[in-house]
Amino acid sequence: MDVRGYGASARPKEMDEPPAAHAPVVRTNEAARDIGTVVDWIRGRNHVASVAILGWATGGQWAAYYASFYPERVRALITLNSLYGGSDKHVSIGHGSDLEDPTRPGVFDTKACGAYRLNDEASLLRPWDRSIPEQDKGSWRDPGVAKAYAKAALASDPTSGTRTPPSPRSPCGALEDSFYLATGRQLFDASLITSPVLVVASERDFWSRPEDRKAFAENAVHSAKVEVVVIPNATHFVHLDRPEHGRDILLNEITAFLQGSVAH
Repeated sequence: MDVRGYGASARPKEMDEPPAAHAPVVRTNEAARDIGTVVDWIRGRNHVASVAILGWATGGQWAAYYASFYPERVRALITLNSLYGGSDKHVSIGHGSDLEDPTRPGVFDTKACGAYRLNDEASLLRPWDRSIPEQDKGSWRDPGVAKAYAKAALASDPTSGTRTPPSPRSPCGALEDSFYLATGRQLFDASLITSPVLVVASERDFWSRPEDRKAFAENAVHSAKVEVVVIPNATHFVHLDRPEHGRDILLNEITAFLQGSVAH
């Protein structure tokens, strides 16, 4: 599914104006409403009471937030490389980063991003390139997959081609919420989640931290079960990397978890 502001979903009206004109749009509470709409549609179509949800990075934060409000509608929850608020230190988006208001420590600088930001192909691939410990990136990921990833991102926004270089818009609300999680705030309480939970992290992830998965597992006291899996030497983009660089492990862990958790 595409949360509002992304992909095939509608854009908030603020995204049709200069980014500096508005505060960040599409915060976690709005994303959770969109998840709820899709979940209810699936429940009605399939005549089931609950569904399994998987989210990557910010998507995992959104999914867990939703599961904390509607535990009866979530049969299983899987988060991949997601923040939780387990630490007040983060190497790139927390205290001391260019996202922090220089006059108010601990507060997101809305001027740093505005309502939305633009991402050209180079900015989409740069963090992935940096996380691969090999000079030859093609040895770690299929170049065709990387090209398809960038192409799909650029095509996801109908206005992308109106700019040079082509660049899709992405709402800054996700970045603001991630900043607060990176500085130790918790946007939701994992103790409210009752479904089985699989917390997956890549060893080389630059987004989530060991403290996030530790705090989540400790807080999720009412979950039917909590499994934490760290994929050795994998990157933040493990689901797009070559099978031998963690993707096979990821898919096998997800399959085994779902078979053991949601089997009828």
